[in-house]
Amino acid sequence: MTKDILVTISGLQFAAEEDGAGEAVEVITPGDYYKKNDKHYVLYDEVMEGFDGTTKNVIKIAENCLDITKKGVTNVHMIFEKNKKNVTYYYTPFGSLLIGIDAKQVHIAETEENIDVTVNYDLEVNYEFLANCNITMNIKAKNAKDFTLS
Repeated sequence: MTKDILVTISGLQFAAEEDGAGEAVEVITPGDYYKKNDKHYVLYDEVMEGFDGTTKNVIKIAENCLDITKKGVTNVHMIFEKNKKNVTYYYTPFGSLLIGIDAKQVHIAETEENIDVTVNYDLEVNYEFLANCNITMNIKAKNAKDFTLS
């Protein structure tokens, strides 16, 4: 995998009281990649509409574990470990939230030019169940044969 990458992150959230329709969010952005001690690292900057500054994102991918750190407009360190519940504070411009992440599945598929990550987890806010969530992430080398920027 090259240093220059394209990161696609899609999330889907199913709230307990909803009728099965999920709320989808997708981010596609350039980023940087490196591998150290058998862990994959993805770095990219995120801009939040209506706020000055950026949020620096560091994603660490290891076996059965996805680790996301955000620093800037929002601040959080989220750990998605299969069959383990992790609790952390999510600091936003509107205040902080205590969130619980109970990962049910963490799947990582890797090729020479591509990494796919799928995480299914339950999300809690202040110890109250909020939603079943899904994150899919694709990290693709910019020089990959099938690389396209839509």
